Amino acid sequence: MKISEVCRRGAISIANSEGIRAAARLMREHHVGFLIVYQLGDDLRRPIGVLTDRDLVVEVMATQVDPESLKVDDVMTRTPVLANENEDLSDLLEAMRLAGVRRVPVVDIRGALTGVIATDDALDIITTFMCDITGSIKHEQRVERRARAG
Repeated sequence: MKISEVCRRGAISIANSEGIRAAARLMREHHVGFLIVYQLGDDLRRPIGVLTDRDLVVEVMATQVDPESLKVDDVMTRTPVLANENEDLSDLLEAMRLAGVRRVPVVDIRGALTGVIATDDALDIITTFMCDITGSIKHEQRVERRARAG
């Protein structure tokens, strides 16, 4: 299964030059804990980093740094794991596991941001797939029992 088939489109992104408060407001407004960071002026919004709600807590709130003094660029995780929308989902899940990340920006062949995928999204797909397989096996077993009884 290709990543493009399961990723969520319309990922929330922010320019690296924005302030930390603006990032927190954007997270709150969109009910997300993950922003994809792009270089100001890049119309393709190619990801250069990611910013999580955890980054805000650990790097800003816990250290008592004045949020007004920081930009997204100061706190973001640089060079994030990226997923090409044409890649296989299983390869991405392995890369996410090895990197210890739960959310990954999805890009097209130009590197332009096209979406985001989270382990929860992939687990939903896998669960649905497994239920379909289980249902098919049970159906085949019922057909075989009827044939033998018949």
